[in-house]
Amino acid sequence: MSISPRVRLADRRDWVFDLDNTLYPAGCNLFAQIDAKMTRFVADHLGLPDTQARALQKQYYFDHGTTLSGMMTHHNVDPAAFLRFVHDIDHSPLPVSPQLRAAIKALPGRKFVLTNGSIGHAEGVTKAMQIDDVFDGMFGIEEMDYQPKPARSAYDKFLSTFGIDPHGAVFFEDLARNLEPAYEMGFATVLVTSEIDWSHEPKGARPAGPDSPPAPYVDHVTGDLTAFLQGALATKT
Repeated sequence: MSISPRVRLADRRDWVFDLDNTLYPAGCNLFAQIDAKMTRFVADHLGLPDTQARALQKQYYFDHGTTLSGMMTHHNVDPAAFLRFVHDIDHSPLPVSPQLRAAIKALPGRKFVLTNGSIGHAEGVTKAMQIDDVFDGMFGIEEMDYQPKPARSAYDKFLSTFGIDPHGAVFFEDLARNLEPAYEMGFATVLVTSEIDWSHEPKGARPAGPDSPPAPYVDHVTGDLTAFLQGALATKT
């Protein structure tokens, strides 16, 4: 865990968390289910072999921020049908951590989920983790008008909806590119890393690994969200 001396997290009063591979550990492989279902949707919708569908899926993810955005832009896909299909997953791999629950609950001020997934997905994941009731609000792709992070409009709509001043907020995210606009707006930024091999994801849009190069728009880096939250407040950094 790395804590930058330039940002005092204990002074912040709004705590914003990405969902997938951030609130839950990437090692539980929950997102692998969604990833496989996105490939299946693309293949079935466009009549492509799985290998071509997967390549197109990843290209859309890189170019548009989400596979859904690419499918909407190029193939007029119904977003509700896409989200309903890809988020119909088994939540049993998700861990239940009383320590994480307590750490989030102890944070001063409000707590939010900001995800490129659906609200239903965010509710399902946080309920399975038994942390759904510690959040003051959730903001999903529907509320972004399907313009996902890192589009600036996604952050603007989120901040406006909940009346958040980014200079008093912290944003936790596993995708470095999604932290850049947040940092520019005034958020303190925390990159959450994992030990997963992300080489199957497009370069430049991969979740962070332990050896990810540092970026000027990342204030903190951690591979253990619970320990980071506990330590950040204990040290008044």
